[in-house]
Amino acid sequence: MAKGTLNKVLLIGRLGQDPEIRHSQDGNAIASFSIATNESWRDKEGNQQEKTHWHNCVAFGPTAEKYIQPYVTKGTLVCVEGTLQTRSWEDKEGNTRYTTEVVANRFGGVQILGPSGGDSSGNEPINQEPSVSEEDTSQAQEDDLPF
Repeated sequence: MAKGTLNKVLLIGRLGQDPEIRHSQDGNAIASFSIATNESWRDKEGNQQEKTHWHNCVAFGPTAEKYIQPYVTKGTLVCVEGTLQTRSWEDKEGNTRYTTEVVANRFGGVQILGPSGGDSSGNEPINQEPSVSEEDTSQAQEDDLPF
């Protein structure tokens, strides 16, 4: 990371439609989805105003395959943590196109906070992550050692 800079995004919102799951040429899973966040304020006359913002998000590999594909659907309340990235490509007519999206962190980049639909009766997070045994964590710790 360059000194004095930070690229970090944290969003909590609901999916507008089911995520799109595809695979890269080398077989890695890619999940693309949009989440809505709302802001509200009072105008000069004191009337409540609200605006919805849509954010394009993408997750790769295990996050896409093990968490998003089996558990996340339209309306699911999620927390997405990642970085903001803009990429460009050339369309069929030869025009350069751009998109900006939140790229979810590899570990813990997407957390499920609530079920699909507008049911907000349960405010407690839903733990959809598979359990990790002691054997799995000790192996991971050994793999991280530099010697």
